[in-house]
Amino acid sequence: MKAYLMAAAAAVSLGMAAHAAPPPASAFGRVPAVVDAAISPGGQRIAILGGAPDRRAVSIATIDQPNLPRLELGDVEGVSVRWAGDDHVLARIAFWDSFGPRQAYRFERNVVVSTDGRAITRLLESDTLSRFLLEQPVFRVTAGDRPQAIVLGLIEGSGDNTTKDSRMKRKEGEFLTALWRADPASGKGILLERGDYDTVAWSVDPAGQPRVRLDIDQINHRFSVYGKADGKGQWKQVWSGNSFKSRRYYHGYSTATDSIYLGMNDKLVAKRLDDGAETTFGQTSSQPSPSIIWDEYTDAPVGLSTGAERPNIEWFDAEIGSAHGVLARAFKSQSVRLWGWSRDRNRFLARVSSPTSPPTWFLYDRARKEVSPLGEEYPELKGAQLGSTRWITYKAADGLEIPGYLTLPPNADPSGKPLPLVVLPHGGPAVRDAYDFNIFAQFLATRGYAVLQPQYRGSWGFGQAFEDAGNGEWAGKMQTDLLDGVRALASQNLVDPNRVCIVGMDFGGYAALAGASLHPEAYRCAASIAGISDLGLFLVEEGRLYGRDGGSSRELREMLGGATRPNLDAASPARRAGSVKAPVLLIHGDKDTVVQLSQSQLMADRLKAAGKPYEFVVLEGENHYLTKSANRTRTLEALEAFLAKNLPVN
Repeated sequence: MKAYLMAAAAAVSLGMAAHAAPPPASAFGRVPAVVDAAISPGGQRIAILGGAPDRRAVSIATIDQPNLPRLELGDVEGVSVRWAGDDHVLARIAFWDSFGPRQAYRFERNVVVSTDGRAITRLLESDTLSRFLLEQPVFRVTAGDRPQAIVLGLIEGSGDNTTKDSRMKRKEGEFLTALWRADPASGKGILLERGDYDTVAWSVDPAGQPRVRLDIDQINHRFSVYGKADGKGQWKQVWSGNSFKSRRYYHGYSTATDSIYLGMNDKLVAKRLDDGAETTFGQTSSQPSPSIIWDEYTDAPVGLSTGAERPNIEWFDAEIGSAHGVLARAFKSQSVRLWGWSRDRNRFLARVSSPTSPPTWFLYDRARKEVSPLGEEYPELKGAQLGSTRWITYKAADGLEIPGYLTLPPNADPSGKPLPLVVLPHGGPAVRDAYDFNIFAQFLATRGYAVLQPQYRGSWGFGQAFEDAGNGEWAGKMQTDLLDGVRALASQNLVDPNRVCIVGMDFGGYAALAGASLHPEAYRCAASIAGISDLGLFLVEEGRLYGRDGGSSRELREMLGGATRPNLDAASPARRAGSVKAPVLLIHGDKDTVVQLSQSQLMADRLKAAGKPYEFVVLEGENHYLTKSANRTRTLEALEAFLAKNLPVN
């Protein structure tokens, strides 16, 4: 098969690159050349979203035909692509626009692209109310001769919500969420169903009819699931969580079983809409990081992905499982994710990657028994020598077992001189690092550093007890979990405990600043990318955006373990700037609406006032997620120079 030949060629390239200089920062920092891909229902075309570093495009690959229609999208953020039948592609893009009292908002919209590479329209383009939506999720694309996109929109509110809840505290807005049926050929839509002031989303059957409605109560923030058994009758509450956080327990709905799927007591259950009967879903659902794999054509759950170090898939559909097995055997050391397949299940899209292999996209033709490459996410890294990554576990001071990934530089000698270490905590904090290519970890490894990605307590994917263990521990055990990892590696003589820096983004950025201010002797330097410096200010900023009593603000206070002023001040790095001894690098986008630029600005001001060494880089036109190649590259270059100065490899 072609995949084996490709792997052999890669091995030769790696050998030739044994003594080559490390790739430049731009090779890691570019926005991926392939962001997303989708195969048409008939299996004859593939839509690829990607392009040059800062010029996004949609390409339509026609199988067995030479033409490659291409639509240039320009300087926008590419989010995803999906097919609406065999004749239209929905390219989801994001852009910034000024509107209302705030300086700018990030909007997501669906551009309709024809198979000859023309932009036809945008979904609900002519609807004046729906333009207020920041996001425009497509819940379903129907089948048939004229496929329709079932999409989220807005309608005017009635101002009367007494039928839902008559409490006086309820906040009513000008608009209601609504379900729209949009025609991809024109972008025009018709109203399918009204939501109410609590409705946030729907699950829709293949015919385009709503089967499940998801609500979050405006006052108590309870998450509720309403259903229509067999699509008939009135909405009936099927399940309700006791908090805003419980929205994450919902894994989806299947028309095939007429059931919702919930994460409960560290396992997945299927709950039928008609009688509420519950059955355990999958033999491995109690394992770490459960995620359901769906068939978009049958609306059935066909697999269950779990696993600590790397995904392990329990397949319920033998046909799809067989196709995955072929690819898994071809790429033994990598993670193979089936990204989609044709309706007849003859052609499959796959994304193949690992912590040491940049992602590559493939088309598997089952009838021809061929695996063909479609594109590489980081083409400039082809043949580059990268670091080696392995899964480790270590004990925290209180006995809790902490897992993580350890990446060593290329050609590192484990029995040689201890290496300088960069601790790289992930964001969130209720997420986890995956068995995937991490540009920061590999970039730092190619510069000669060992890199530890600890899955500290509070991380998602290792059980509810492990996640709950992080409540109230942002400045406590979540930080000492990182230091315990350093000690574990130092005890094996892998790293030098006196040559350690901490680098992070989002919550990882907070952890970097907390490490420098709470444990000033532990780190040689700290770098925060879009990190939080003052928790009290962050709560105020969250309240301005979503309401002081909003669900996200309340959830944040719960995670902080009680938001009293003394506790917030004690856990805020900006309030402890005088304790900082190590040089600090601050990097922040000026359009960040998740963690505002004021957080890094305040930290810079406090460090300056305390006479502490720091550097401050503001990324122009950048949001929280570093979606511009130039800013990604600038971030890596600034980080490289900062580490070379404060944590030199030699």
